[in-house]
Amino acid sequence: MNAAVVERPGKVGIQRVDDPTPGPREVLVQVEACGICGTDIHILKGELPPTRYPIIPGHEFCGEVVAAGRDVEHVQVGDFVAVDPNLPCRECRFCQAGRENLCQNYAAIGVTRAGACAELVAAPAGNAFVLPPDLPRAWGTLVEPLSCAVHGFDRLGAKLADRYLIYGAGTMGLLMAQLARRAGAATVDVVDVNQDRLPVAERLGADRTATSADELDQSHGWEVVIDATGVVRAIEDGLRRVGRGGTFLMFGVTPAEATATFSPFRVYNEEIAIIGSMAVLHSFERARDLLVGGAIDAAAMITHSMALESYEAAIATFRSGAGLKIQVTPATDGQTR
Repeated sequence: MNAAVVERPGKVGIQRVDDPTPGPREVLVQVEACGICGTDIHILKGELPPTRYPIIPGHEFCGEVVAAGRDVEHVQVGDFVAVDPNLPCRECRFCQAGRENLCQNYAAIGVTRAGACAELVAAPAGNAFVLPPDLPRAWGTLVEPLSCAVHGFDRLGAKLADRYLIYGAGTMGLLMAQLARRAGAATVDVVDVNQDRLPVAERLGADRTATSADELDQSHGWEVVIDATGVVRAIEDGLRRVGRGGTFLMFGVTPAEATATFSPFRVYNEEIAIIGSMAVLHSFERARDLLVGGAIDAAAMITHSMALESYEAAIATFRSGAGLKIQVTPATDGQTR
């Protein structure tokens, strides 16, 4: 089969590789679409331990089950599925405590084992969630990022009528904005230095948008500030915008070695909560149900679909900040759509 392969940090290309074979409790998925996100960029840069190279990237994906291992029962050949890429060991103390996203032996499809920027990918059957056959096929790639956003809201413990400030109007920031609105936010403000993204944020329900929080009048700060950029300057700025007794959610992914400065006294004195949100935790099925139920505007989120052979061009498009969710497909026609 054809696959995008990151041979080492900074070097990626399309190669012919062996087809995967599903194990007894695994399914083989013919990939219909795979989204690109910031995690893939960190892998390309060599910034995301414990990635080992070479690696086939791709962890936001959906497709059709074309084969199943002998012990698979709840998923059938022909099912249209989205797949949770996370592979906790189920044995370490964090897994035993129900916090599998903090697994000490972290593994994931597209990060530590062959991913879905390929024509076929093998995955545990228990990680495959069936989607309605009439759902637009490309939408299935949004279940994984949406499940991360759902976990973020689990961590927040959102309250009715909170005022939100979200940094980043990319895919993750806009998913968070739509969930905030659904969770009963009083107001949702979105900041992004890329002003071309702001009209989309407004269309999806943001009350106010700006290229800097300085442009927004909120003298007492916001009850909830969310960073969906992973950019240190945005994180530092956002921490200053949290109101007394408020919460800052560290949702974006920074490089592992990044550091940020803030006032410890203010955190103490104003009882500001700083919360991290890592990947997915018991949220994939709920994300599937939210997507199917129309909780987010999926059509607005997916702006580019490109052939698998154009993987490098898709990465370049993502890095340019153009559009929102960039997808690659295993299309045989080699055309960009």
